[in-house]
Amino acid sequence: MSLFAKMNGLIILLFIPIILFFTYSNQVSIHVIDKELKASNIKQLSFLSSQIDSRVNQTMDFVVTFSRDPNVRKFNGLNIWDDRYDKMQTRYIIQEKMMLQSGVMNIWPVQFTVYSQLNKAAISNASSMVEYDEQYLTRNVTGKWSYGDGRPVRPGEPQAFHWFYTDSFGQQTLKGSDLVVQASFYPENIQNMLDTYKAGGQGDPLLYRKGDAPILNRSADGPLSEELVRFLDAKDLGDTMQEVVELDHKRYLISSVKSLSLDWQLVDIVPLDQIVGPISSSRNLFYLAMVLLFIVGISSSVLLYRNVQRPIRKLIRGLQSVQRGDFSVQIDSNVNNEFAFLFYRFNDMSKQIQSLIENVLNEKLRAREATLRQLQAQINPHFLYNCIGYMINMAQMKDEGAVVSMGHNLSAYYRYMTRLERPTASLQEEVQLIINYLDIQKLRNGRIHYRIDISEEMLKQHVPRLMLQPIVENAVIHGVGKSYSSGEIRITGVLSECRCRLSIDDDGPGLTEEQLSSLNRSMRQPLQDDMGYGFWNTNQRMIHQFGDQSQLVFSKSELGGLRTEIVWDYSSLEAQRQHSAKEGEQPHANDHRG
Repeated sequence: MSLFAKMNGLIILLFIPIILFFTYSNQVSIHVIDKELKASNIKQLSFLSSQIDSRVNQTMDFVVTFSRDPNVRKFNGLNIWDDRYDKMQTRYIIQEKMMLQSGVMNIWPVQFTVYSQLNKAAISNASSMVEYDEQYLTRNVTGKWSYGDGRPVRPGEPQAFHWFYTDSFGQQTLKGSDLVVQASFYPENIQNMLDTYKAGGQGDPLLYRKGDAPILNRSADGPLSEELVRFLDAKDLGDTMQEVVELDHKRYLISSVKSLSLDWQLVDIVPLDQIVGPISSSRNLFYLAMVLLFIVGISSSVLLYRNVQRPIRKLIRGLQSVQRGDFSVQIDSNVNNEFAFLFYRFNDMSKQIQSLIENVLNEKLRAREATLRQLQAQINPHFLYNCIGYMINMAQMKDEGAVVSMGHNLSAYYRYMTRLERPTASLQEEVQLIINYLDIQKLRNGRIHYRIDISEEMLKQHVPRLMLQPIVENAVIHGVGKSYSSGEIRITGVLSECRCRLSIDDDGPGLTEEQLSSLNRSMRQPLQDDMGYGFWNTNQRMIHQFGDQSQLVFSKSELGGLRTEIVWDYSSLEAQRQHSAKEGEQPHANDHRG
């Protein structure tokens, strides 16, 4: 594919995930807002319903308490020895208490009426005179709040909510000597609370019961309320209901909560388009911006094709000539932009490329050697710190033999490090160093024992110096040191299919499958700050020494702990002879136990 096609494809690939992610994010946002809106609406309606029920319950509590007032009881008595003044005084006190209670609840005014069956009389704080009516009481004493009292409603006069309480409450019949207390309030009380609720939100609340005229807030939308009532009449409402419906070609969220005291439904209708509208507008603006950006991107791609890709083709043809070994190639420049200088530099480069190749090759060889030395130098301090720390601990424990042994081992270690300047050593020398290290660790921890089983041929292999030390040290500290078992370490080396495989096993707690997978991945990645450099450096040195096929592989050991396997290509016998001629042969040991 040409650069032009690739850039256009990249622009398209760039826009597709952005649009998909934005669409998904927008849908999630709308879903969250919809969910929160429903939850908030139900909570607000429930709170308003609880407020109405609280007002109603306060009224009922007062009626029950008021019915036990001595003056009220006196009003219902025979009053044989009372004179007329006393009777008037009693009526006055009762009226004053009812008016006082209604004044205290000025945000919820209530009319109270006391009926005496014995005296066939009634007292009320209503503005109009109330007369005693036996049939009226018998018809309305039901123990429940009712909307209307069965009397004809005068034109312009609203219905009211009524509740009748009597001593024979629950029997639904009057005994002829009962005291009846009536509490009544008008829909204005409900409307006041609906108006307050509407002022704090975006809904249009109302109080609804099937068969009765709904009680609307004072600023309600009449046609919308009528359409909502028709919808509610066709529904079977429970204690709570929430549904998104379309009324008058608009989407609304309808929520309903039942008032336990009045047995009416508190309903709120919220226009969803009004709430979600800004999000939809923002989404449409984003899509418009994406279209404009796409047009600008394609236009930039066209300009890039004309002013960049064509000159690049000339450079490609010139580079192809250089690739074939023709360093005399020259590019004719007929452009008047940045590529003119680039063509000039290309022509100059083709004359010097041969000398540059030789310089680069020599520089790469020096850099490879410097990298090997730097990686080796990073491991040496790590081992030194552990040795010194061990000697400090043993000195504090007064274990002079262990301190002396560690001192000898540390001395041998530095002789091994400084004896030769070469970055490699035979595997036999590495094994001897590990034997010294494990003997010292065995002095420190008596339950440690080890076995080394490596073939004679494999011991002749030359490997990076200190290749085994950090791996065996990890097995001792993080394997055997964290286990309560016998503390076994096993080092095994085999030759198979022209490859060397050196395994270090321990019987420690090991790693989980996830940890093993993460550790194997980290060997193929750049060194991170939170990553131990011992394993990583060893792996890098093996790659530098034997190529990309060399590696460190971590798996579960048959001993129960961690297995670290070092794999590299088998060096030829001729290479071994060259190393032997330079270094001299060392005594071989293919099986060591301790």
